[in-house]
Amino acid sequence: MTLAAVDPPSEPEGRNAFDFLHGHWVVGHRQLKARHVGSDAWRTYEGTAYCEPRLGGMANVEEHCFAGRGGDRGMALRLYEPATGEWSVYWASDRDGVLAPPVRGRFDGPGCVLEGDDVDDGRPIRQRYVWSKTDTAEPQWEQAFSLDGGRTWETNWVMTFRRAAA
Repeated sequence: MTLAAVDPPSEPEGRNAFDFLHGHWVVGHRQLKARHVGSDAWRTYEGTAYCEPRLGGMANVEEHCFAGRGGDRGMALRLYEPATGEWSVYWASDRDGVLAPPVRGRFDGPGCVLEGDDVDDGRPIRQRYVWSKTDTAEPQWEQAFSLDGGRTWETNWVMTFRRAAA
């Protein structure tokens, strides 16, 4: 009896898609001062972030310190689901201690779009996170909300990441 060589299962595409984010970052923030009112007034500030892998790369935890916004903190928990090839991202902050409903999506090259339902200031919304430039030294994340089920979107927060000095 001879045993045939068996190739190991291939790594699902996307499992390591967030590896670019691991480590320490200085983050430039640009946030709308008021959402859902057609405002074009933005506030800018800096903060820091740290992201590390978990579960062999199928998850990561990212913590933010919003130094330029009074020092409050937030964290993202990301989980990869091999069966669907999708990432789920959950958000929590020290402002309310609540784990927000996830956004879900997948990478397509150096970008990713994740969407999900939530509530903002008592109003049901569709939320969208867009990662872009993940193959550059300054990856970018954007958050947009829709009050009409995704027909129109208002971008309300943009973060640009730069590696922190060692």
